[in-house]
Amino acid sequence: MSKTKLLLDVVTDLHSLADSLQAVADALANNDPVEKPKSEKSEPENPPEKKQVTLEEVRAVLVEKSHDGFTAEVRALLQKYGASKLSEIDPSNYSSLLSDAEGLK
Repeated sequence: MSKTKLLLDVVTDLHSLADSLQAVADALANNDPVEKPKSEKSEPENPPEKKQVTLEEVRAVLVEKSHDGFTAEVRALLQKYGASKLSEIDPSNYSSLLSDAEGLK
């Protein structure tokens, strides 16, 4: 391809870019929404997912509460969730257990 042809392609692309920029400027000046091309539509936003509470996070809070003098209450919480030790508790209950443990005062 000749240099002249390449330069003509660049000029054509620049004209196209200028037209697009003018359309955006006009839309902003009129406060009109700018329509996105169909291929560039953003994906619908997913609702934020709940953060999964880990065994380590629950263990850290329970140890802290136990050191603060709530050992009996920590044992009662474990029994409330049907376990004698933390590793026996269903991971789906970690969030609730963590909330209960943080409520100990």
